[in-house]
Amino acid sequence: MAVLSQALDKPYVGYGHQVQPGEPYRRSCQLTEAQADALHRKDLAKFCALYSQYGKDTVLLGVLAYNCEPGVVNRSTILKKLKRGDRNIFKSYTFHCRYKGKFHKGLYTRRLTEFAALLVP
Repeated sequence: MAVLSQALDKPYVGYGHQVQPGEPYRRSCQLTEAQADALHRKDLAKFCALYSQYGKDTVLLGVLAYNCEPGVVNRSTILKKLKRGDRNIFKSYTFHCRYKGKFHKGLYTRRLTEFAALLVP
C-alpha cells in the first residue's frame, strides 16, 4: 500500500503524486498499487506532454521533469543541447543527482538507469 506523506507541507501520495485541490486524498490515506500506478502514469503523461516537440527524447525529458520539476528541465543544459540538435547529453543528464546540494549516489544510479532505458538512439 502507498501511504500519504508530507514534503514541504505539500501532501504526496503513491509514487510521488502531489495532491491537487479537489482530489479526494488526505493525510494517512492509503492507495492500492493500482491506484498509485494510475496516478503515476497520469502524472508522467502530463510531464511528457510538456516536451512532446522533442520526439524520441520526450519520455526522457518527461521523467526528469517528474523527478526534478519542469523548471529545472527548462533551464537545463540538456534542453539547450537538444534544442541545438546535440544529443551528447549523458553528463548533463547525470548531473541531476543532487539532494540538498550534495551528490547522492542513489540518485546517480537512478539517472544512469533512466538514461540507459530511455535514451533512444
